[in-house]
Amino acid sequence: MQVLCCQVLLALEYLHMLGVVYRDLKPENVLVHEDGHIMLSDFDLSFRCALNPRLLKSSSTIEETPKKTSSPCSDSSCIDPFCLHPSWQLPCFTPGFLSTRKVKSEPTAQIIPLPQLVVEPTSARSNSFVGTYEYLAPEIIKGEGHGSAVDWWMFGILLYELLYGKTPFKGSNNEETISNVVSRCLKFPQRPMVSSHSRDLIGRLLEKDPENRLGSLKGAAEIKEHAFFEGLNWALIRHQMPPELPKLLDLENLFPATTQNRISKCLEEPECRDEDIEFEMF
Repeated sequence: MQVLCCQVLLALEYLHMLGVVYRDLKPENVLVHEDGHIMLSDFDLSFRCALNPRLLKSSSTIEETPKKTSSPCSDSSCIDPFCLHPSWQLPCFTPGFLSTRKVKSEPTAQIIPLPQLVVEPTSARSNSFVGTYEYLAPEIIKGEGHGSAVDWWMFGILLYELLYGKTPFKGSNNEETISNVVSRCLKFPQRPMVSSHSRDLIGRLLEKDPENRLGSLKGAAEIKEHAFFEGLNWALIRHQMPPELPKLLDLENLFPATTQNRISKCLEEPECRDEDIEFEMF
């Protein structure tokens, strides 16, 4: 599951870097490629906006300080090779004398601030009422205008559904579902048992106020810093072997020969419609 979540997060990050707000994240739109990695589909509800790249300061270890070289031997008459090459930093042995002088250790690294590039369409705004009811963000329902933060809400709904097999605010009908999204508090079932990091991540993504939602400020950059993703090498996600590869279907054996012939004849006709093919297949 963690691999799937990481790849969905990277896909959303890539779209946001292009200025695209997806607005239709759900399991039906997450496809698995033959190599086991995921792809997003169906961009009918997406909209494009202008970007405002920013540089934010952060701290990182980037520079090593050179070690000072000095002879560890205090005897000036020592002719041992180790003393003739102080950079080797090994103790010198002289006849009848063992040097016990300790070499002070020097700092190995220096912490200096580094700029962090954030490309998140935080200024994007739309008033359209679009999306799947169970995945709609509160700001879409209220009609107050929404931006890229709706994708992080939908990402939280997707994580919840992957863990518990259902969405958190689903009602008996669409009206009740919408009401639950706006007014009902997020609750986690007793079963199955999930980690505290998973619940914390989902809770911060499903913050009803988009300004306080995780990802609303720096996008995927701040979501990646959550403890749920601790220890991951993001640069190598696409190069890791997926946990399971999809099995390819033999389309020739999927349908009876009579159905295949009807589909072939339908495709040859100029007035062939998708509905006719769908009727033949199902």
